[in-house]
Amino acid sequence: MTDRPLKQIHLAAHFPGVNNTTVWQDPASASQIDFSSFVHLARTAERGTFDFFFLAEGLRLRESKGRIHDLDVVGRPESITVLNALAAVTEHLGLAATVNATFNEPYELARRFASLDHLSGGRAAWNIVTSSDAFTGENFRRGGYLDRADRYTRAAEFVEVTRKLWDSWQPDGAPRTVQHSGPQFDITATSTLPHGPQVHPVLIQAGDSDEGREFAAATADIVFSRHSTLEAGQAFHADVKGRLGRYGRKPDELKIMPAATFVLGDSESDAQERAAHIRRQQVSPQTAIAFVERVWGRDLSAYDPDGPLPDIEPEPDSGLIKGWAHAGDRFGIAARWRALAEEKKFSIRELAIELTARQSFIGTPESVAATINEFVQADAADGFILVPHLTPGGLDDFVEYVVPLLRERGVFRTEYAGPTLRHHLGLPIPSGPGLPSLTRAAQ
Repeated sequence: MTDRPLKQIHLAAHFPGVNNTTVWQDPASASQIDFSSFVHLARTAERGTFDFFFLAEGLRLRESKGRIHDLDVVGRPESITVLNALAAVTEHLGLAATVNATFNEPYELARRFASLDHLSGGRAAWNIVTSSDAFTGENFRRGGYLDRADRYTRAAEFVEVTRKLWDSWQPDGAPRTVQHSGPQFDITATSTLPHGPQVHPVLIQAGDSDEGREFAAATADIVFSRHSTLEAGQAFHADVKGRLGRYGRKPDELKIMPAATFVLGDSESDAQERAAHIRRQQVSPQTAIAFVERVWGRDLSAYDPDGPLPDIEPEPDSGLIKGWAHAGDRFGIAARWRALAEEKKFSIRELAIELTARQSFIGTPESVAATINEFVQADAADGFILVPHLTPGGLDDFVEYVVPLLRERGVFRTEYAGPTLRHHLGLPIPSGPGLPSLTRAAQ
């Protein structure tokens, strides 16, 4: 046991959008693009005093066998546009957008996020992602393609240039020209805006490779982690926080927040039954086949989703599936999947359900609150980014039933402590040449 004070839990809300968490066929699911859907989920999160509202990004609709995949037919609005509108109908909630560092330019992105930070009163956050996907890159003038090894090299320089632009106004209000010459960018630019209320928007990063972890330790304020068990979360937490010292940073200057789903029930058995039903809604037969096709690289539509995995080997250089995450070593992945399916007697659909499950909290409100708190106090996470399965009302029950229990435990705020997202997260506010002398934001 330790005598340290209870850690405060950080929570964020992810608008589910187009992914295999969303059950968009459910009668309770509403539009993915109507502004009212974004407003409902954001206001629910703010009522629950969540840190921020988080939007993913999709620059191209995914294809399967030359057709748009069924999860993408509902549309993908541009994130910063939505968040600028939400800034007018929320007061405290942080507003986080995923924007790709491979397919954008620092000057333009710095300006867009500085604008959001000003319009929202200091609530902007940028989730930095990279891509080596030539299929998506076809949308862009220069193709946008990067080798996988070059993604973080570009991203690191991208962030460096962006920060220079955010820092470029003098205390007397005079802009300073930024000159930067590097392998990726060569610019001479003058920002059109002074720094925002929190100086720099909060930076979020989601890579899990060694390069990604190092990039997070050097750059990020939040890591959007995928580790689902207590032990895996503790190992990731210790590894990434252990890297911070080499960059002159303290452990509490980086928050680790895995994605998580939740299912609430009147009893444990009721919650488990509901969760099993939801998972089968999330992974339809056609989704299960498409999931396996990503690795096999073959048309598997003739296979029974409730039958065994294909007995044929993957096609190594297939272009059958486009716009999905790279499968990596197809033969190695197929071998591991076969071993798992044989061990647990999984069908194709059952395997897809098992492999696509996020960290899930399943139980009564009391048990879910206890488990979330256990993960945070045990340093398996600093909080969670919740991904509800319904839009826009999927967060309603969590805010009504679980948040009050976390507050009773003294581990979650009852009101916001300050005006900016950095205040919500207890993060330092940048200072330095040309910047105001500001102290760490109080939680």
